[in-house]
Amino acid sequence: MTRTPTSHFGVLLVGSGSATPSQVISNDQLGKRVDTSDEWIKSRTGIAQRRVISNHETLHGLSAKAAQKAMSMANWEPEDIDLLVLATSTPDDLFGSATQVQAELGAKNAVAFDLTAACSGFLFAMITVSQFLRTGSMKRALVIGADQLSRWVDWDDRRSCVLFGDGAGAIAMELSKEEDGLIGFKMRSDGARGSCLNLNNNEDFEELVDGTVFQKGGFSPIRMNGQEVYKFAVREVPAILESLLNTNNVKPKELDWLLLHQANQRILDAVAERFSIPSEKVLSNLARYGNTSAATIPLMLDEGVKDGRIKPGDLIASSGFGAGLSWGAALFRWHGHN
Repeated sequence: MTRTPTSHFGVLLVGSGSATPSQVISNDQLGKRVDTSDEWIKSRTGIAQRRVISNHETLHGLSAKAAQKAMSMANWEPEDIDLLVLATSTPDDLFGSATQVQAELGAKNAVAFDLTAACSGFLFAMITVSQFLRTGSMKRALVIGADQLSRWVDWDDRRSCVLFGDGAGAIAMELSKEEDGLIGFKMRSDGARGSCLNLNNNEDFEELVDGTVFQKGGFSPIRMNGQEVYKFAVREVPAILESLLNTNNVKPKELDWLLLHQANQRILDAVAERFSIPSEKVLSNLARYGNTSAATIPLMLDEGVKDGRIKPGDLIASSGFGAGLSWGAALFRWHGHN
């Protein structure tokens, strides 16, 4: 799937923000609960620690903090916002948490809804929002990626519990009549391979009345075939990025940054090697946060903007990939002010 503009309008990325929980859980601390070690985790994933939401924090609260920072960078007032999309697979309310964020921000004029696409969620949400802006029907939008995977991790499964963390990141996007910061994108899904990574409903049925039954609500912990997910990522991510770059006549050496979903340092390294992109152009904060699902890309983007690495005009190739299976790529320029 490749973007075909429906109007002369473009979009600009004009603000970023992020928020993370106060609790920091190190590899050594996890080693007190399961049979693992700092060396084992780092050598296989690149992760040293992760953040976990505590009993005085909420996912929608972190989302609102990240969004507020993005609004501040863009110099927006809450009533200026037309649209708010929250990419999450772990909402505080199963009916949707975007409206909770909207209320907390005071963005009374914004329509708000959730988008669920796991670790591809933020990228899919950014692309979705761009379509609303390109029509000219909306002018300013917030895109938030946030997840609380700590809710659904089996903390006694040493293969999976070391991978995940919680966090939120956000960007502010606005309509432009002069230029287009989202140069191109591609999106893919393959449900036939979806069994590699799941967060399934419990299969608990109870009697309702007279022999009829109902399914009791709830979910089983995250289940993942790590080897298959790794093979999927190192095969599909370079392929979709190569297709995107070729479609837009961009050579890898022209990129300022490679910004991938932060799942495993070995995946980041493999993709960079495929395109001969030097490590100093590969953005990574995986060591400090682990895999925060839909939050990883905006969290890393905001960090790069705040510390001055990402500058206005920089050309960024990004890819999100994960459960579904789903994956996508976007080529964009950062426009906001550091």
